[in-house]
Amino acid sequence: MKRFTKATRVLSVAALTVMGAGLAACGGGGGESGGGDSVTSAKGPIKIWYSNNEFEVKWGKAMVESWNSAHPDEKIEAQEIPAGKSSEEVIGAAITAGNAPCLVFNTAPVAVPGFQKQGGLVALDEFPDGAQYIKDRTGDLADQYKSSDGKMYQLPWKSNPVVLFYNKDMFTKAGLDPEKPKLGTHKELLETARALVSAGVAPNAMWPSPASDFFQAWFDFYSFYAANSDGTPLVKDGKATFDSEQGKQVATMFETLYKENLASKEVYQGDSFLEGKAAMSLAGPWAIAAYKDKINWGTVPVPAAEANPETSTFSDAKNVAMYSACENQGTAWEVMKFATSKEQDGKLLTDTGQMPMRKDLPTAYADYFAKNPAYTQFAEQAARTVEVPNVANSVEVWQTFRTAYAKSVIFGNESIDTAFKGAADKINQLAAQK
Repeated sequence: MKRFTKATRVLSVAALTVMGAGLAACGGGGGESGGGDSVTSAKGPIKIWYSNNEFEVKWGKAMVESWNSAHPDEKIEAQEIPAGKSSEEVIGAAITAGNAPCLVFNTAPVAVPGFQKQGGLVALDEFPDGAQYIKDRTGDLADQYKSSDGKMYQLPWKSNPVVLFYNKDMFTKAGLDPEKPKLGTHKELLETARALVSAGVAPNAMWPSPASDFFQAWFDFYSFYAANSDGTPLVKDGKATFDSEQGKQVATMFETLYKENLASKEVYQGDSFLEGKAAMSLAGPWAIAAYKDKINWGTVPVPAAEANPETSTFSDAKNVAMYSACENQGTAWEVMKFATSKEQDGKLLTDTGQMPMRKDLPTAYADYFAKNPAYTQFAEQAARTVEVPNVANSVEVWQTFRTAYAKSVIFGNESIDTAFKGAADKINQLAAQK
């Protein structure tokens, strides 16, 4: 299921930069539904959108059919998110036009602050059991998704925890042990990368995209930073955290990869790991289906500077949000709970291989993981994930970081110390804005 390859990422979130600029001119405050109890309790038909990914479409259609058969007076009308430059731009335009659906089962956490600023989201805390339901299902990880006003405008739904994939056949050809790869620390990763390239098994040890898109940072620096900082987000308590020893250790490791030509500075139009252009790659559980029968692969947790078998990583999550144009919010909330119930989460796991954001994931679906052991690591990793921080100007925050990272780490046009200090100062200002 290649829904998070480079090409798909560009399609799904690149236009957020444009959208974010537009949101700044929009009115609206906290995104309250504005209708009081009558709106949040209203029942009747609703409209929902889900992703156009074929596996999620299959799950979505079955979920809707199951709900509709039991609720003839509160039927769901469902469709894939309409085509556009990105799903986030389409959702933002629908908010502006006042015709957004009740629910979108493909809401990017990075877009939530902007949608909230538009006044386009319903605080799920408005429902009597809203906060408790989320807490019971997701546990403490749900706290990462709270907005600055302390409310939840998104229901944590599913994640694709990022780990380090490696090509076992290439490791064997390079004289490396494919069953016990030395990838437990930054130092080991660099030594392994040098061995792979010097042996000529692949032109690159790794090939993270060097593109300037803000979201590219999630799939190189941020996953490693999460691992190296015990799960610290890029911004915490309104302040940038990456201008630190842990952040600079990650930056220096990547700087070395680029300086020694172990990673390319060119953008690759395709999947470098799948096509044999790189021996290692960061990816989530979607890659299992994508690489099946095509690559003899293995996985390890994203390494930190010091050995740690239980590092954190980037979540790569998509969530469910309720939009304020919804008239029958009472039904919409019940559908949210139905679609994220233990039964439906199990079907989502089976159909898509993505990890429902449940605190009891490995034990709740023990039979599934027993039959599909390749996914077990991702289920365990799902409890140790870091989300993009829910802060004002979220897209601009990430673009500021990515620009500084590319200038210093990838292209060597500025020192890491100078670039990170400047980016942190600017991000502190952006995060402080309302």
